[in-house]
This record gives sequence, C-alpha cells and structure tokens, in this order.
Amino acid sequence: WLKPSWLRLPISFALPCDLQCSALLSALSAWSLSVMPIFKRFVEPGRLALITYGPCAGKMCTIIDIVDQGRVVVDGPESLTGVRRHMMPIKRLSLTDFKADISRGAREKILKQALEKGDIVAKWQATSWAKKLKARETRANMSDFERFTLMMAKKKRSKVIRAALKKK
Repeated sequence: WLKPSWLRLPISFALPCDLQCSALLSALSAWSLSVMPIFKRFVEPGRLALITYGPCAGKMCTIIDIVDQGRVVVDGPESLTGVRRHMMPIKRLSLTDFKADISRGAREKILKQALEKGDIVAKWQATSWAKKLKARETRANMSDFERFTLMMAKKKRSKVIRAALKKK
C-alpha cells in the first residue's frame, strides 16, 4: 500500500516531537520577551495619577492607600495640586510612570516631602502628556482677541512657508 503524496512530510519535519516543541517554545518565548512590553503602572501607594472625571478633573493626585479592588484614597497634597484627601474610584484615575517613596496611609507632610525629594512634580511637568494638557487648557482659556491674533499669526506663517516652497 502506498501513502498518498499529501501525507508525505518533508525531511525538515522529521525531527522528534520533543525537539520540535522545544524549538517552538524557545522561539515563542524569545518573541514574547522582545515584543511584549512590561507593565509598570501599578495601583500602589505613592503612584502619581491624573484625575480624569469629577470635580477635580485635570488635577494631579497621589495614591495614599488602597481601600478595595475599585477604590483608593488619594491626596494632592492640597497645597501643591489643590486635591484634598478623599476616596476615589480607580476608574476615574489615569496612572502615570512616577511614584513617590511613601508607605500606606502617609500623612500630608510626609507625602509633600517625598514629592519634593524625588522632584516628581517637575518630572511630570516635563513629560509630553503634561505639556499637551497645558496647551489644551491654554487654548480653552483664550479670549476672542487672543484667538484672532493666533489665527493671523498662523496665516502669516503659512504665507511665508508657501513662498519659500514656491521658490524651490
């Protein structure tokens, strides 16, 4: 009895099963380590976060304690960010990459010292995320005349660019 041609496997697949599996696993593990990023923004005491919803939306806060799976205690401190210590759902927070070195339930004085020691607020303000938020806030607070002068400046700039491109 002859086997049909579609059942004949090429010689490269004639390796023992354990060698094929180990080669496949090593290739997959190398791929997952090189491609998959490592998650670093955990909900933990000291994590700097942006409030995205509610009366304090747009302000920065620091996670002080974890109440349960869905809620945390946050604090500004109020003198730096204008956020008082209160409980907040995690869904209303966007976690940042920055973390202050504090323990659970730290008082406002210790939190302020930790933020100043790590220069965390300045590091946050240097990020592109913070700069975009600042630019959005600035545009939203412009007066009618400021919007007009901005429009005229953009027109002037585009006219200069068009003239320079036309020469080439």
